[in-house]
Amino acid sequence: MLDTSIHGGHEIPLAGDDWPAAGGGPISVVTGGCGFIGQHLVRLLLDRGHAVRIIDRYACPDYDRRATLYHGSILDAQLVGAALDGADYLFHLAANPNLWAADKGTFHTTNYTGTCTVFDAAARSRLRRIVYCSTESILKGVRNGYPGLANESVRRTVADMPGDYCRSKFLAEREAMMAADRGLPVVIVNPTLPIGPGDRRLTPPTRMLLDFLNGDNPAYLDFEMNMIDVRDVAAGHLLAAERGKIGERYILGGENLRLSQVLDMLEDLSGLRMPRLRVPYLVALAVAFCSELVADHLTHRQPKASLAGVRLAGTSMTFDCTRAQRELGLRPRPVRSSLAAAIAWLQREGRLHQSLQREPLEGLRAAEAGVSV
Repeated sequence: MLDTSIHGGHEIPLAGDDWPAAGGGPISVVTGGCGFIGQHLVRLLLDRGHAVRIIDRYACPDYDRRATLYHGSILDAQLVGAALDGADYLFHLAANPNLWAADKGTFHTTNYTGTCTVFDAAARSRLRRIVYCSTESILKGVRNGYPGLANESVRRTVADMPGDYCRSKFLAEREAMMAADRGLPVVIVNPTLPIGPGDRRLTPPTRMLLDFLNGDNPAYLDFEMNMIDVRDVAAGHLLAAERGKIGERYILGGENLRLSQVLDMLEDLSGLRMPRLRVPYLVALAVAFCSELVADHLTHRQPKASLAGVRLAGTSMTFDCTRAQRELGLRPRPVRSSLAAAIAWLQREGRLHQSLQREPLEGLRAAEAGVSV
């Protein structure tokens, strides 16, 4: 008999006969549990009766106190081993999610070497399931593109990867697949662009939205992408732990959209005017090259545009996400509601430099009711 819950306006089965009941629940370890996706996953696991241990190198004073925080790096094998002692489930999310870093080596060290450290420790534990959080960007490449919507059957090489972030995540996912071949109970999930509330460290999708809302981007490169609510990504991790097939990957995605469509929704929800000027791909590539050059050698701060991001935008970042819906039971909510929640959260956090002309959640409710605002 399935235990069901309402999540994102949908009834989603999240537990089966073999899932321990609340009060005597399993022990789950979440690496990167203070991050954007991680904090929502931690809360969901706790609400499901799990005893949760977080591994995170960042000081996060606002983490859910029902969880136990192991403050440190996934490169610390002793700390990872201690957190995994007696655990039932491991959700490995810790990574550097940015497309640029002043120290390029941090991507390989954190994303790949850190994953190797985690799986080495996991091999010495008696885990029931390991869910590895990969990314949709390694399913796309800068050459030999797959026509149409990409799905889980895509196979790439490291030479296809457009930048250090993608290369490090490609190698890390390959390590996860090799771990499954060695007998570890690994399931891989590939989230698309997560959006929604709670992104305190501003991952690239939220930073993009914030720049448009603050009027920092007078023009845009129109491209195709897939967006999903961060809370639905968290639900997808839990569903993968329950229903996912070992050694398989699942794309956790929502809606395929063009950036111009996203900008229209941002304008409708916020009342702020979004840019109308579109720039050609080659112009955007030149701007990104100059931005990274300045960031690498002068400012050592996040550039406005990254080469990897523009190169990814040069291909269609659209996906067939039906497998996760069919096999895991994932039911993502509409992107419009996720954008409204993201805008409202950014406003509450004081991140917006412009006053909203419309309350996003009110605009969402009016749109859903068919009322003009």
